[in-house]
Amino acid sequence: MLGFRFKVWVLIPFVFSIAPLSVHASGIDKLKEFIAATHSAQANFTQVVLDRNGKRIQSASGTMQFQRPGKFRWTYQKPYEQLIVGDGVKFWLYDVDLNQVTVKKLDAALGSSPAALLSGNNEIERAFTLKESGNLDGLDWLQAKPKTQDSNFEKILMAFNAQADLVIMELNDAFGQKTVLRFSEMQRNPKLSEQQFKFTPPKGADVLE
Repeated sequence: MLGFRFKVWVLIPFVFSIAPLSVHASGIDKLKEFIAATHSAQANFTQVVLDRNGKRIQSASGTMQFQRPGKFRWTYQKPYEQLIVGDGVKFWLYDVDLNQVTVKKLDAALGSSPAALLSGNNEIERAFTLKESGNLDGLDWLQAKPKTQDSNFEKILMAFNAQADLVIMELNDAFGQKTVLRFSEMQRNPKLSEQQFKFTPPKGADVLE
């Protein structure tokens, strides 16, 4: 993605903890409830990228926060420092080691970035077709397939636990690679500073638009 050393899709997000639902609620039900009930969230995450043969080729970890609609912050701490910020208008990606910033309009990121997708209002149902994927190992799964041909993903899988927390996202791309995001220590609707969702390119950084 844009020549960066590992994939940084957050995304997303994500994410996160929502009000308790019936144990019989489906993955889609839990996702819709999450969208309706979760206005902000923060969590730790790990990210692993697997090739088409299931071999691990990249790994990363960090923290995320989001505040709907359209504001998010993903901080990659290992193995390289990177920062993704959505300020409600623009999508910023900053590589600390390269001192390089990539920026684009936030609406261009919606539907292609899970980070932007899950921090929006109803983009997931507008941009993706949802399908139940059953229960596996105590998690309720759903599949989201993009409605357009220009998405970065062939499909996205999401898994919720019995407490209706989103705990796993699997992002499958057109090259057969799979990116697996796992979330922990989630907090739902915390009070977050507006400063967390603002970004100014550092002095001397290369800015790519």
